[in-house]
Amino acid sequence: MKTFADRPDSTAAERRHLMIWLWRNYLARHWPLLLVAVLFMSLEGAMFGALSYTMKPMFDTVFVGGQSEYLPLVGLAFFGIFTVRAVAGIIQKVVLSKVSQESVSEVRSDLVGHLMTLDGGFHQTYSPGYLMQRIEGDVESVNKVWRSLITGAGRDVVALFSLFGVAFFIDWRWTLIALVGAPLLIAPALFAQRFVRGNARHARDVAASLSTRVNEILHGIVPVKLNTLERYQAKRYRRLTRERIRTEIRSSAGQAAIPGLIDIMSGLGFAGVLFYGGGEIISGEKTVGDFMAFFTAIGLAFEPLRRLGAVSGILQVAAAGLERIKELLDMRPEIADPATPRAIPDGVPEVRLENVHAAYGDTAVLSGASFTARAGEVTALVGPSGAGKSTVFNLLTRLVDPVSGAVTIGGVPVSEMKLGELRRLFSVVSQDALLFDETLRENIVLGQDDIPDDRLQAALEAAHVTDFLPRLPDGLDSPCGPRGSNLSGGQRQRVAIARAILRDTPLLLLDEATSALDAQSEAVVQEALDRLSKGRTTLVIAHRLSTVRNADSIVVMESGRVVDQGTHDELIGRAGVYADLYRLQFDTADS
Repeated sequence: MKTFADRPDSTAAERRHLMIWLWRNYLARHWPLLLVAVLFMSLEGAMFGALSYTMKPMFDTVFVGGQSEYLPLVGLAFFGIFTVRAVAGIIQKVVLSKVSQESVSEVRSDLVGHLMTLDGGFHQTYSPGYLMQRIEGDVESVNKVWRSLITGAGRDVVALFSLFGVAFFIDWRWTLIALVGAPLLIAPALFAQRFVRGNARHARDVAASLSTRVNEILHGIVPVKLNTLERYQAKRYRRLTRERIRTEIRSSAGQAAIPGLIDIMSGLGFAGVLFYGGGEIISGEKTVGDFMAFFTAIGLAFEPLRRLGAVSGILQVAAAGLERIKELLDMRPEIADPATPRAIPDGVPEVRLENVHAAYGDTAVLSGASFTARAGEVTALVGPSGAGKSTVFNLLTRLVDPVSGAVTIGGVPVSEMKLGELRRLFSVVSQDALLFDETLRENIVLGQDDIPDDRLQAALEAAHVTDFLPRLPDGLDSPCGPRGSNLSGGQRQRVAIARAILRDTPLLLLDEATSALDAQSEAVVQEALDRLSKGRTTLVIAHRLSTVRNADSIVVMESGRVVDQGTHDELIGRAGVYADLYRLQFDTADS
């Protein structure tokens, strides 16, 4: 899978297409509020023209003409202009802020929801830190650009029309002279836009690398400390920070270049008007009021012109983020619901693999594996690391699909069931029980708000959560901390078991559920697991063979194949791979 950085620079047509996509998917639904915002922006922009034209009667009638009786009217006109501008500005900012926050939330929510639908291969390619930067940084850059575009379209474009209208009304020749430098901006502006776009894309990539680095440091803070990697990790982070500073400075310079070029054009135009128009004023062909109205109109016009020029730079910065957002949302999972799904099996089903081949990329992990886990029984998967045991679990839950062969539950191929219905057949308790940074109650019920108190209490007792619950400061409402850091390993496992009890599924997957526990915790957790397994088809992955001696059936795997299957006594009697593993473990334990 290619990285986001591999994408070439977008063309102007592609950027227009991206903005149209943004409008159709996220902004169009807010069009009534956007229309209100644009109307008040237009009213605010029109006040610029009114302000510049009011300069003419103020100078010609009041100051030069000496007609003081018009002074209150001119003063009221100025007051009215500034009042309308203030009220219009407040309303459009509030409305635009509402639309901005809602649309940005919608983009982020869609991104997070969509990322959860993508396959495991995608999440192996892109780190959480990188994706967090896509969700936060890229969306925020897009938020800035569309707000700037709307503001430019509503306020600044109207302001320019009204101001240049006043300027043309005073003297069209003066206006053309003031704009004489405009053609000189085209080539430098295009160069600046391309420069900004390239640096913006690189800046987003560096920011993503920074997020990835912080994410890995914080999640691995214990290994960092134990291996004294603080200076090493800080040096790597500092190197990325310096690279981001250099990139951001280059990007800022490019963005500032366009308004700077407009300033140069403004100075050239003002000088031309002064030389040409000054003689007309001195000769009496034009009044001081004409010049002041014109001067004010052109002077005010260059500020919205500079903002519109800056929008071009902001657009280049946001283009990189918008490309990534759309690219993410356009990605589709390879594993999806079938076109004509079949119903899930009733009751407690058996599980069967028939000549299954599976691979991760170019690496084969299963090579013709076949076995049956009988309904309602405990089937253990044992074998050396890399034998393919965890891949069996991934195949059953369709986290991966086989290259060939059949994976069935109750006679129904897993590929022919809806993903949601298939995964609701399973409860999983793994070695590393994932807990969220929420309360203990929320970690157990997982969004099931309709669970009766007596059923919840029964699950807590069966999972031995009630053994440690009184020691927590707020009971079920105690926070578990990041990744369950406020609980011990044994406590986290018991929470995972309570979850599984509440799910009450016909299939149970246990992946090294007790391997990381001390002897006392293991005994408690194992007793809860034994109780949980009753009446379910249970598959157990275990390296410690002592934990699966009582399994109804033991599947022995080696190098992606099933090399034997039977009870503990049968396998010991055959003196095969299982017997060798068992003897090795217990000889080592005895020594």
